[in-house]
Amino acid sequence: MLLDIAARALLLPVLLGQAIYLRMNVPCLPEPEGARSGTVGQGPELRLLILGDSSAAGVGVSSQADALLGQVTQRLAINATVTFDLIAKTGAKTSAALSWLDTLPDQQYDYVVTGLGVNDVTKGVSLRRWLHQQNTLFDRLVAKYGVRCVIVSGLPPVGQFPVLPHPLRWVLGRQAARFDRYLHQLVESRPDCVAVRIDLGLDESNMSEDGFHPDATVYSAWADEVSALIRADGEMLDGAEPTP
Repeated sequence: MLLDIAARALLLPVLLGQAIYLRMNVPCLPEPEGARSGTVGQGPELRLLILGDSSAAGVGVSSQADALLGQVTQRLAINATVTFDLIAKTGAKTSAALSWLDTLPDQQYDYVVTGLGVNDVTKGVSLRRWLHQQNTLFDRLVAKYGVRCVIVSGLPPVGQFPVLPHPLRWVLGRQAARFDRYLHQLVESRPDCVAVRIDLGLDESNMSEDGFHPDATVYSAWADEVSALIRADGEMLDGAEPTP
């Protein structure tokens, strides 16, 4: 921890220069087209909300069908009637997601999938503040929306993002890993949350053209883990046919 702080202080001019260069030269990919609310499938009713930043929104692919939302609902629709909403925006921090809850209707969800944290890291939110915001977010989702389980996606391995040059990649990667480690500890302390773990390395072969967002193969692996966690809830999908 002290080493990281000292390194960031010494490298600050270089880090700022690299950050400015990336902001000016890396393409800003659009959020994919497609329905963000709807109902698909047949079987027991299941209400799903995906909440988060650009990765939750599906940046890196051109259609919601290939993004997290589309791939999760495709998998769950085999066993359930899935009513879904996607509330996500490029650049969103956890504080933004909390503010969105103030304006959403009092609607019930069975599961909420969160994808937040990278922007908190890149925009300098402190770990203590971020964990408090995450915990508050989980509390409000359960209390206001009756959520059975919050599926927490955690942070990706930022230190593997191809677009980031060193030493910026090293600094952001270390900080993101630290945030993710403490987030998993928070999730493990809560019976109403579960963490998604994706053991998939990132490189040019499975990242989008901006080198910062995933491609469809990563969204597929993410969707596999999310849908498996939901299917594991036998009480929720009681009576559903097993997935082929």
